[in-house]
Amino acid sequence: MQFTIARLPHIEFGTGSLDKLPAIIKTFGNRVLFVTGKQSIHQSPLWKGLLEQLNVESIECLFADIHHEPTPQLIDEICVKHRDDKIECVVGLGGGSALDAAKAIAGLLKVNHSVMDFLEGVGPELPYLGPAVPFIAIPTTAGTGSEATKNAVLSQHGQHSFKKSFRDDKLVAKQVILDPRLLASCPKVLIAANGMDAITQLMESYTSTNANPFTDSLARSGLLLAKDALFEWYENGSSATRAHGEMAYAAWLSGITLAQAGLGSVHGLASPLGAFFPIPHGVVCGTLLAEATAINIQAMQQREPNNPALKKYANLAEWLTGKQFAELHDAHTALITRLREWVEQLRLPHLSSYQICEADFTRIIDNARGSSMKTNPVVLTDDEIRAILSARL
Repeated sequence: MQFTIARLPHIEFGTGSLDKLPAIIKTFGNRVLFVTGKQSIHQSPLWKGLLEQLNVESIECLFADIHHEPTPQLIDEICVKHRDDKIECVVGLGGGSALDAAKAIAGLLKVNHSVMDFLEGVGPELPYLGPAVPFIAIPTTAGTGSEATKNAVLSQHGQHSFKKSFRDDKLVAKQVILDPRLLASCPKVLIAANGMDAITQLMESYTSTNANPFTDSLARSGLLLAKDALFEWYENGSSATRAHGEMAYAAWLSGITLAQAGLGSVHGLASPLGAFFPIPHGVVCGTLLAEATAINIQAMQQREPNNPALKKYANLAEWLTGKQFAELHDAHTALITRLREWVEQLRLPHLSSYQICEADFTRIIDNARGSSMKTNPVVLTDDEIRAILSARL
């Protein structure tokens, strides 16, 4: 039993924890850049109270809004605009896009480089030496787990489209605030997509070839809560206060497990799909999870019948259905059935809803073998990856 656990942020979890933000900011200074999303805290009654607190504490605030998945150009523009503003702390407040943008900005405000110099697989990939401005992550959705990771995912669309990470241990948040109140205003489409992203991350990190006992225990803990909390939240929205806390916790764990253990085929496909088409990351995860699970199991049964992940998929079946199974085959069937039921219940769209067609499959498959696919429990053939896509076209 040998494994390594990378650095994790200090975390404040619980209802009311947002009220601690002014005091946390002051440990770093009095000049802060808030990076927020398009459907973020601005519409929340918590925002006015927070600004009043910050004013009382004489904290000077600057603001940057992220209205879409962050691009390298946007990150560079914000950094140039604020490089001379003596920012002492960056606060990311919003969904995954806001947190990823804030993470990248915090890493570049004191570094005279374009983010393109550090992106994996698209630029010179210079070593990142820092220093990074202290970063505080405050998610207002439950799904991406970006608050727990060292990578900022950036997208570029057009002729040379890509979706790549700026990744370094120095980018890990200094502080994370998880206040379940911030989840109350999430619309159903975000609840469904982000919640299934969290479930996908927990499942894929559990079955990853880099999984370990530490991440396995966290994945189990998160899944046992998310399997009910997601649907309670989806059906009851702002009144599902217990589910808000449980999903915030599950999503946080999914960020830890993905950062420590890696992911699998769903996230391998999410990278080219998100780069080439206007499909949200959570939708990719939710719509493909059941079919990718089915193909993984089938591939192992045919080529690697002793693969330990087959037992892990049986464990997942028992956790997500609450039933015991005497035979692996019965457990696998029940797991795939349950995941397909969830896809229908959450009304996750098909790939064709985003102008994706069969003619695009070759391009997608050719760009799907990044880091996430490398930790999938079994190496999939091109035809098997094509079958995943076809099943949700």
